[in-house]
Amino acid sequence: MNDTSSSSLPATSMEVDGESTFHVLAVDDSLIDRKLIQALLQVASYRVTVVDSGTEALKLLGLQEETQGSDDSPAATEIHDNHEMDVNLIITDYFMPGMTGYDLLRRIKDSAFYKDIPVVIMSSENVPSRINRCLEDGAEEFLLKPVQLSDVRKLRPHLLKGRCKE
Repeated sequence: MNDTSSSSLPATSMEVDGESTFHVLAVDDSLIDRKLIQALLQVASYRVTVVDSGTEALKLLGLQEETQGSDDSPAATEIHDNHEMDVNLIITDYFMPGMTGYDLLRRIKDSAFYKDIPVVIMSSENVPSRINRCLEDGAEEFLLKPVQLSDVRKLRPHLLKGRCKE
């Protein structure tokens, strides 16, 4: 799934300091932005999973809302046997159709299982009130798009902090 054939880094360099064990879930509805963030994270030697919506991220994490009213399916609760996704950080676009990055942030921070996972929000719009709201409600960082390699380097302390809580 991850194409490393175009990488100029030797395979062994990705394992030198252990950062290759960091797994980042990237969420963005824009294919171009998903490919960019995936490439930047892979250059920084992170393992990356990309999805195109907050809903898909919740499904992957086992936090999806099931159809309410059905007696044989769990309601809007965590499905604990589906928490095989070992994620060290979630980076998400703010503005996406259906579920915003802020909505995804709130669902993750309300989760007993994932509440300590660092969440980073990205946006092409520099709206101070939106940035402050995200940071006040648990986002570790708010990055302005286009995301650059220098932005990805800012993620390392958050990844290390998240790992210390495990």
